[in-house]
Amino acid sequence: MPLVFAQTGESNIIKKVGGTPEVKKHLENLGFVVGGSVTVISAAGGNVIVNVKETRVAISREMAQRIMI
Repeated sequence: MPLVFAQTGESNIIKKVGGTPEVKKHLENLGFVVGGSVTVISAAGGNVIVNVKETRVAISREMAQRIMI
Protein backbone atom coordinates (compact mmCIF):
# COMPACT_ATOMS: atom_id res chain seq x y z
CA MET A 1 0.00 0.00 0.00
CA PRO A 2 1.19 3.58 -0.55
CA LEU A 3 2.88 5.44 2.30
CA VAL A 4 0.00 7.95 2.45
CA PHE A 5 -2.22 5.23 4.00
CA ALA A 6 0.23 4.34 6.81
CA GLN A 7 -0.83 4.88 10.41
CA THR A 8 0.86 7.74 12.26
CA GLY A 9 3.62 6.48 14.55
CA GLU A 10 3.73 3.02 12.99
CA SER A 11 7.08 1.80 11.63
CA ASN A 12 6.94 0.33 8.11
CA ILE A 13 9.39 -1.26 5.69
CA ILE A 14 9.69 0.21 2.18
CA LYS A 15 8.82 -2.45 -0.43
CA LYS A 16 9.06 -0.39 -3.64
CA VAL A 17 9.77 3.15 -4.83
CA GLY A 18 8.02 4.12 -8.07
CA GLY A 19 8.09 6.99 -10.50
CA THR A 20 10.43 8.24 -13.19
CA PRO A 21 14.17 7.55 -12.80
CA GLU A 22 14.64 11.16 -11.64
CA VAL A 23 11.94 10.83 -8.96
CA LYS A 24 13.36 7.50 -7.79
CA LYS A 25 16.86 9.00 -7.52
CA HIS A 26 15.53 12.02 -5.60
CA LEU A 27 13.66 9.82 -3.11
CA GLU A 28 16.69 7.54 -2.77
CA ASN A 29 18.86 10.57 -1.95
CA LEU A 30 16.36 11.49 0.79
CA GLY A 31 16.75 7.99 2.29
CA PHE A 32 13.76 6.16 0.82
CA VAL A 33 15.40 2.88 -0.19
CA VAL A 34 13.85 -0.59 -0.55
CA GLY A 35 14.17 -2.45 2.73
CA GLY A 36 14.54 0.77 4.72
CA SER A 37 12.36 1.70 7.66
CA VAL A 38 9.96 4.66 7.52
CA THR A 39 7.62 6.07 10.17
CA VAL A 40 4.89 8.64 9.51
CA ILE A 41 5.14 11.47 12.06
CA SER A 42 2.22 13.53 10.78
CA ALA A 43 0.13 14.22 7.71
CA ALA A 44 -1.43 17.64 7.25
CA GLY A 45 -2.17 20.06 4.45
CA GLY A 46 -1.33 17.54 1.74
CA ASN A 47 2.19 17.00 3.04
CA VAL A 48 3.52 14.01 4.93
CA ILE A 49 6.27 14.28 7.55
CA VAL A 50 8.17 11.03 7.97
CA ASN A 51 11.12 9.76 9.95
CA VAL A 52 13.54 7.95 7.64
CA LYS A 53 17.12 7.01 8.54
CA GLU A 54 16.84 8.94 11.83
CA THR A 55 15.96 12.13 9.94
CA ARG A 56 12.63 13.91 9.58
CA VAL A 57 11.68 14.60 5.98
CA ALA A 58 8.61 16.39 4.62
CA ILE A 59 7.35 15.12 1.27
CA SER A 60 4.28 15.94 -0.78
CA ARG A 61 1.30 13.60 -0.84
CA GLU A 62 2.08 12.96 -4.52
CA MET A 63 5.58 11.71 -3.66
CA ALA A 64 4.28 9.65 -0.73
CA GLN A 65 1.92 7.83 -3.11
CA ARG A 66 4.95 6.54 -5.04
CA ILE A 67 6.45 4.88 -1.96
CA MET A 68 4.99 1.42 -1.32
CA ILE A 69 5.15 -0.17 2.12
